[in-house]
Amino acid sequence: MTYDFDEIIDRRNTNSIKYDFAKQRGKPEDAIPLWVADMDFKTLPQVTDALVKISRHGIFGYSEVREEYFSTLYKWYSDNFGWNIRPQWLVKTPGIVFAIAMAIRAFTQKGDGVIIQQPVYYPFSEAILANKRVLVNSPLVYDDGVYKIDFEDFEEKIVSGNVKVFILCNPHNPVGRVWTGEELIRLGEICLKHGVMVVSDEIHADFIFEGYKHLIFAALKPEFANMTITCTAPSKTFNLAGLQVSNIFIQNVNMKFRFEQEIVKSGYSQLNTMGLAACHAAYEYGAEWLSQLKTYLAGNLSFVRNFLNERLPGIKLVEPQGTYLIWLDFNELGLSDNALEDLVANEARLWLDNGLMFGEEGRGFQRINIACPRQILVRAFEQLEAAVSRLRK
Repeated sequence: MTYDFDEIIDRRNTNSIKYDFAKQRGKPEDAIPLWVADMDFKTLPQVTDALVKISRHGIFGYSEVREEYFSTLYKWYSDNFGWNIRPQWLVKTPGIVFAIAMAIRAFTQKGDGVIIQQPVYYPFSEAILANKRVLVNSPLVYDDGVYKIDFEDFEEKIVSGNVKVFILCNPHNPVGRVWTGEELIRLGEICLKHGVMVVSDEIHADFIFEGYKHLIFAALKPEFANMTITCTAPSKTFNLAGLQVSNIFIQNVNMKFRFEQEIVKSGYSQLNTMGLAACHAAYEYGAEWLSQLKTYLAGNLSFVRNFLNERLPGIKLVEPQGTYLIWLDFNELGLSDNALEDLVANEARLWLDNGLMFGEEGRGFQRINIACPRQILVRAFEQLEAAVSRLRK
């Protein structure tokens, strides 16, 4: 079956955070929304069929999953990543950010350090600070258009910051790095040396561009598996974020018990009936849909790359290795923070994620979601080009 990713689907007036809340969030109502990480594509039809079947049944009571659910997960991670998961490792949560918050509460005390690598997905810092832990930042180094890890700084910050937990973002959001085995092992060895447990957010693992390979951190060494919470979800891969289901894998029995006890304290129990069904159907039937989607996204990335090179050379693409989010460097335009925001939102009429959301290291950058029909992307970049041209007059 061939899927049509060029189809324009009107998402307004559907209570979409992406489309229906611009005014409430201080953006022009006519701005093209390319910010939050959900896609403008329909999910695969088997997911819709599964949800329709439940809806027609008409009863939405408490639900659990059977063996087939895990078998489908097993096949997906074995086929795609060579990772052979076990049923006893699995904890289902409504989302990865929820799981990260539970891990912070389970494995740290108020005043303990939690280390991240900014610029990074901003809910990491929110979860740390909201739980009154100390945010320790070992910033990535932006070197000639590529982001790298400062391993010496990372280790020094762990020691000086009383760090108990490291939140790893792999692939990295927003800079698009797919960490190599060498990089991951070096990070893991530092954490192992200093007794730091790892919460590995691998939600974008299914979106890797040609020439790169995603490596499951916990699968690299048995010692890493013993100190890691691996966070996965179908939400980014199959556009299911609103259905709220994530699959968290914890191999260390004691860690898993403490994590689950923290969930009990939160008052959370069974997952969304629809989310469980959608997750199962997506992993069972979604391989071909995802393959075609990744080809389409590669085309979108190629369009952006060529457009910037030919028509907007003052804006630099940080070449992504993974994710459908791209990181654009506007610093050559020489604009203040307010002027850049005005250019993007009010002049170009685009709703993007300002780089400062991801930490001070994001100053002068913008994050753009390219998971949309190409004609929307074309219109967005033409509006950006026109805004920059007016700026230069």
